Amino acid sequence: MNQIYEKSNKVALRLTEEKDLDFVVETEHNIENCLFVRAWEKSDHLNLLSNNNRLHLIVEEVEAHQPVGHVILSGHKGQDHNIEFRRIVISEKGKGYGRETVNLVKKFAFERLNAHRLWLDVKEHNQRAFYLYKSLGFKKEGLLREAFLYEGKYESLIIMSILENEYFYIKKDM
Repeated sequence: MNQIYEKSNKVALRLTEEKDLDFVVETEHNIENCLFVRAWEKSDHLNLLSNNNRLHLIVEEVEAHQPVGHVILSGHKGQDHNIEFRRIVISEKGKGYGRETVNLVKKFAFERLNAHRLWLDVKEHNQRAFYLYKSLGFKKEGLLREAFLYEGKYESLIIMSILENEYFYIKKDM
């Protein structure tokens, strides 16, 4: 069993292994996900597993020990302590796995990786994700207009972040 980085009652974050990549690719290519994240091929994920400045993590349901998603973080070894929450893909919607995963990522970034800033981008039309991030303390920083080409159409990306002091302020009120 692989090392668990963070865990709640519902999900755990563990390092992705090569044997997980079929699940990862299948989940990204699912119609419920590919509209919101550019689906990669297995070789793209395999290359990422050996990148020491990126963390590829499986979101695993605690009781069943089954994967329900994955997360990619980038820049955790950078001198500026800015970590990019590059990707979250959840296979089963409406069960709270996404909310729980974002909370675990924040905890991991600020309490274990000593991040100063955790940031992400979200497609402008992905209102479900935008409001989830906002409800969990992320602030909108701006809009990258028509910055992403998807199936011949340009899409805009909203940039959001949460700072270390905001995370700890929210956490103390919990």
